[in-house]
Amino acid sequence: METTGSATEGDPLKGGEDGAETGTAPSATELKKKSCKEVIGLTKLTHWRTGFFFFSLFLCLTIVFAFSFIIPCPVRPQYLLTWNRTFTEAATYDFLAIEDASKDKVMDVLFVLKDTEGSPNNTCAAAGLPSPCVFVIAVDGTDGETLWERPLAPEFHWAQCGLDDESGRNWDCLLSHSDNLTAVDKFTGEVRWQQPQLPGLRSTVPVLSVPDLDGDMVSDVALVASDNPQTQLVFLSGKTGEQVGSSVVLDSKKTANHLLHRTAEGSHYVLLQKDTGLYGLALWRIAAKAKAGMEKGLKKDKHWEKTAHATSGMVPIFESDSLQQVLRTGETGDPPNLLLVTGNEVALVDGKGLKTLWRFNTSSVLSEPSFGHFNKDEVLDVVVEEDIGNFTKRVMILDGKSGGVLWEVDLLASPNSPRPGAIHTTNSFSIFVFWGMMPSEANSSEPLDSDRRSYLLHPLYSKVLLQSTSFLEHIIMFKATLLEGGRHAAYIVLTGPKESEGTVVLSKRKMKQDVPDSKVLHIGTGGSSETNDAIKEAFNRLRFSDW
Repeated sequence: METTGSATEGDPLKGGEDGAETGTAPSATELKKKSCKEVIGLTKLTHWRTGFFFFSLFLCLTIVFAFSFIIPCPVRPQYLLTWNRTFTEAATYDFLAIEDASKDKVMDVLFVLKDTEGSPNNTCAAAGLPSPCVFVIAVDGTDGETLWERPLAPEFHWAQCGLDDESGRNWDCLLSHSDNLTAVDKFTGEVRWQQPQLPGLRSTVPVLSVPDLDGDMVSDVALVASDNPQTQLVFLSGKTGEQVGSSVVLDSKKTANHLLHRTAEGSHYVLLQKDTGLYGLALWRIAAKAKAGMEKGLKKDKHWEKTAHATSGMVPIFESDSLQQVLRTGETGDPPNLLLVTGNEVALVDGKGLKTLWRFNTSSVLSEPSFGHFNKDEVLDVVVEEDIGNFTKRVMILDGKSGGVLWEVDLLASPNSPRPGAIHTTNSFSIFVFWGMMPSEANSSEPLDSDRRSYLLHPLYSKVLLQSTSFLEHIIMFKATLLEGGRHAAYIVLTGPKESEGTVVLSKRKMKQDVPDSKVLHIGTGGSSETNDAIKEAFNRLRFSDW
């Protein structure tokens, strides 16, 4: 059978592309020459590709090794397990701030001292101040060495740090002392501005960080002064400290406490603890009274305003004739809930809808409650110390979701004991620390300062406590904290006489340092099946995390 002149699958070389235009097939010699040329070209291309590959590999290795020697690896901070700073013939106050003051991503310690001199070349007299004067001091969290110190005029009233976050302000700490308000840079100790105290306005903490009200692109602050017969608020420029607008009367009576609360709609409310309960007043209302037009840009919350009083603008949040404490359940949340302590109960209020989520009946609460994670439901639980009489307290951990008791223990209520604390771990629970004395360990029914112990609670070993006797001095301030994100949990303790001359000691101890010498105490029924060494090893294996 004759074949046609068209190309087929069985005869692919017969197309107009590879053959002659006339359709005749190339000869065997031509095909051989063409094949040889293709092989030679492919061989050359392969050599070029191989050469380029090895050149690229050599270049990458050269860059890696060069940068390995030129750019050294980051040097991790070298911690001292413990350090102490002792100041003789000095006095201190109940102020202790944990901030990164050296820009090394390690937390440092700021506190206030009343003394005649800081370092040998930094005295009250040299600064033109009466002696003794007030020193604001920042010490390095790694070794306790002084980073900076700033002498200020006495007497000291209050201080607050942590005011520079996302605000545009170039200072972090605000101090009230003598007749002045002074803003201090936490990195250098430099005074950014200083303004005289407002006449007849004795403000108290907390300082309220508010949005920019004067249009200078820097967030402002508000101070609340509560004194008979009324409660007032004044706005200050975050940039200069000058008063913005006029002072505003918030209430005709004295209030016990105040907070700033941001609703889910982005509206700010000043919360006031009154003798009839907790109430909120919108910041836009206050700003409008301080100066016409200053409320522009401040958001309104329609949900909250539905229950506002027609005349005063007050929004009722929680009614009680024995309200003692109001706390936020953390600085985060949308928004964070509110914990309230009254004379006979602890209650949690939804920070968004103002609904009471749960109530827990209790007698007198001894200290300010604290928060941590006992279980792994990602909701902060509440640590409460209840007075049950006979110099005894009941330490309880309440479920943040329901208010039910998750854990409890009875301790002798040693005087001068700090509030409970907690440090979060990478395992989604917290290690709790609290103070007191086991009744079986005491020599008498009435505990003394020397009888005070500190206790660690591991939620996975809730039938045991780790007891330490490291801290026996008169404690002014105590904080359990992380000095570096994700690691190095430590105790910061400030001891000494309060506002009278004596020996002041600021100390740091790594939390795990006390574990080997601590005593394992079995509590409750059932106990733990783990050995004491295994329980200590569980504490030593802990890895810590930021909240």
